[in-house]
Amino acid sequence: MTVNARSRARSWALNLLYGWELSDGSLGPTDFAEEALAHRTIAARYRPYALQLIGAVEKDLAAVDRIISDYAANWRVERIGVIDRNILRIGIVELRVLEGVPPRVAIHEAVRLATRYGGAESPRFVNGVLDAVYREVAPTE
Repeated sequence: MTVNARSRARSWALNLLYGWELSDGSLGPTDFAEEALAHRTIAARYRPYALQLIGAVEKDLAAVDRIISDYAANWRVERIGVIDRNILRIGIVELRVLEGVPPRVAIHEAVRLATRYGGAESPRFVNGVLDAVYREVAPTE
């Protein structure tokens, strides 16, 4: 998968996680994404990585949200905006769960998503949280 394809897949994962959070909650993130993708036009090359990200978020949602709480000083997860919260979730699973994504790339891509879809302070907030998580994951680098 090309770098650009992964970037697009991250954007789709964010879009689908956002939709899931705004839904009625009757489906989990992966089931919501599968149903949503049945009615959307998305290139086949983006689907596998987008679904892998969503599946990793769903599988470790409680642990990922705990990490966000631990590193987002003075912020409860539910008070963080939906976009920023899901960008952090994607970044954390790329840093801590998925193999093959260099940590700096995961952080850069999360900041890029925050710049594109978040508020004015989102890029700095996302970078700060993920950088702190990264320093704990790879303190020797």
